[in-house]
Amino acid sequence: MVNNVQIEQVKIIDKHVDELSELLIQVVEDDASIGFLPPLQLSDANKYWLDVLNPEVVLYVAKINTQIVGSVQLQLCTKQNGGHRAEIAKLMTHPNYRRNGIGRSLMNKAEERAKKEGRSLLVLDTREGDPSNLLYSSIGYIQAGKIPYYAKSANGELHSTVLYYKSI
Repeated sequence: MVNNVQIEQVKIIDKHVDELSELLIQVVEDDASIGFLPPLQLSDANKYWLDVLNPEVVLYVAKINTQIVGSVQLQLCTKQNGGHRAEIAKLMTHPNYRRNGIGRSLMNKAEERAKKEGRSLLVLDTREGDPSNLLYSSIGYIQAGKIPYYAKSANGELHSTVLYYKSI
């Protein structure tokens, strides 16, 4: 367990783009299923991060000694019938720092913020079989179902995604 992890909200992306892009590239290279395929180009990673922040997205990063080693997004639903819910997206932990509680800390922070925003339901999805399934189950997320052939891997194989929810 890493003791000196700091979780911070990012409100201005510009000064963090390089580190966040490197994090994204590293997790994609390590076979994370977060919407991108390797090899991920730096320009594509930069474009992604520069477009992330808006009023509906809360971005948290995990830092160790000022270095970004993880991130998560809380995407607040703005539909009239969805003001009670939010989606957890793009939970990432740098491969060198996994299994140290960073993902759990990021999820806890996102859940705290969701409660402050008056949200009572969180949803997320992840590739079936990924280690993230164990994390989500261990912190109270309930599997709602699976969608087959949802995400393509670098080798062209199609994988199911597992949908989870949690009442908070």
